[in-house]
Amino acid sequence: MSAPVIVEATAKQTATLIFMHGLGDTGHGWSSALAAIRPPFMKVICPTAPTQPVSLNAGFRMPSWFDLKTLDISGPEDEPGIQAARDNVHGMIQKEISAGIPANRIVLGGFSQGGALALYSALTYDQPLAGVVALSCWLPLHKKFPGAKLNSEDVPIFQAHGDYDPVVPYKFGQLSASLLKSFMKNVTFKTYSGLSHSSSDDEMDDVKDIISKWQQTNHL
Repeated sequence: MSAPVIVEATAKQTATLIFMHGLGDTGHGWSSALAAIRPPFMKVICPTAPTQPVSLNAGFRMPSWFDLKTLDISGPEDEPGIQAARDNVHGMIQKEISAGIPANRIVLGGFSQGGALALYSALTYDQPLAGVVALSCWLPLHKKFPGAKLNSEDVPIFQAHGDYDPVVPYKFGQLSASLLKSFMKNVTFKTYSGLSHSSSDDEMDDVKDIISKWQQTNHL
């Protein structure tokens, strides 16, 4: 895997955001937008997924965290690939902890396939994290939950989705949020009217606010 894009903190680093891009993108795709909204004490890590064949795109090779077989919420999923990608994310968290940043000051985030990976990785991690920013995504292997959950039910989740999304249907975001709300205590699902499969200034402002709110409530 290529080296992640790292945006160093501009003040003394006391927190980290690890953010996973969507299918076919790279760590560079999100680094500047996140650099503009993160607090000065937060380092941002934007890894790039390995390049591999994607069934959904006729086996075409592209950066992908795991294979996508279909975008049908009840369709088959690449369980070994999802778990291997999760282990990789857990390794990144561990590296930050080894460098002196406690787990409860680490935020996981992602967009689309990367957001799905962030949700799954956070829920199956065994130490409370600062929070999860899950944009335009879904909960992978959802039938395994809440049984597969290892984390605290108090970890805050901010899920955001455009209601005009032609790639990951808005309904999938809603279904994932309602499932998450059934076993997690602090789930926010925010709808962006007219937004397709992308981000917006409004959404980025909200992500900035939520990270700052987690900071004030001692999640960060």
